[in-house]
Amino acid sequence: MQDILQEIVAHKHHEMELLCAKKPSLRQALLQSETGIIAEFKRRSPSKGWIKEEGLADIIPLSYQQNGAAALSILTDEHYFGGSDDFIRQARQSGVTLPILYKNFVIDEAQLYAAVLCGASAVLLIAACLSRQECKSLMDKAHRLGLEVLLEMHDERELEYAELEPDLCGINNRHLGSFHTDVEVSFRLAERLPREAVKVSESGISNPETVKALRQAGFRGFLIGENFMKTDNPGLALHDFITQL
Repeated sequence: MQDILQEIVAHKHHEMELLCAKKPSLRQALLQSETGIIAEFKRRSPSKGWIKEEGLADIIPLSYQQNGAAALSILTDEHYFGGSDDFIRQARQSGVTLPILYKNFVIDEAQLYAAVLCGASAVLLIAACLSRQECKSLMDKAHRLGLEVLLEMHDERELEYAELEPDLCGINNRHLGSFHTDVEVSFRLAERLPREAVKVSESGISNPETVKALRQAGFRGFLIGENFMKTDNPGLALHDFITQL
């Protein structure tokens, strides 16, 4: 029996090595991409209700990959966004190899473990949800678990969080209190971020010309969800968007 136990434990160590192995890098994917588009799987929003209730995580994310996305974002909050950790697992099982951002309101280390277990490459941390010390603690833990961090900010007061040196700096054009969206937020804050930061503009992007202008302003990533998800075929909508770029 001891030999079987040793075999089981040895295999468990192998499983843990695979679990903690380096994931595909969101940062590198954006730096190497000509488009920088992070296509988002988002079935619902608090402000608009269901966007695509029938959307399948084993179909749409893979279609995004096949149609030119640089990386993916998958909503995992269930109550407000109709998401699930299982959606990332399903995307991976369908053949997705791109970096996947675990998109949720992360406030506890347990969520970082959940992100690792379901196959995410990076996790979103939102400055508006966390004190600076909480953010640093979660960022350090994420890095120990092999996850990159996209740190999201929205206004001048939150820019000090960029001093924590996250892997990527996100500017959310949507105010999380009112859900009002204004892409000018990204343009206004871009020059206030560290020059070496990999900058990501999030929300409210629906026009290829906006992506071109944001790239000129120093952004390398562009997180787009509703613009694709509201169509009959999100992957095809992404393809058409990239063609216009």
